[in-house]
Amino acid sequence: MPTIRVVAHIKAQPDQAEKLKGLLTAQVAPTRSEDGCISYVLMQNNSDPADFVFVEEWRDLNALKAHIKSPHIQQGREARAALLGGEPDIRLYTQIA
Repeated sequence: MPTIRVVAHIKAQPDQAEKLKGLLTAQVAPTRSEDGCISYVLMQNNSDPADFVFVEEWRDLNALKAHIKSPHIQQGREARAALLGGEPDIRLYTQIA
């Protein structure tokens, strides 16, 4: 069964980049310990520090759904809402070749 890959693009308001970075970074360790998490990487754009991307790999869709419902993700979503410069762009992919 193929794994699920996620690319989540998150943009901070320009004056909130460091605060958002702290919130996003805090969710990395608990997520990596979740059942079904194969890889969970947070990156920051070198030319735009308000631009963040998560690149994730999950065992299956059920593991991803459990992740989305996890307490640290729900709490993080609420905490970061006022820091965002728009809606996150979250896309799911399945490797085909």
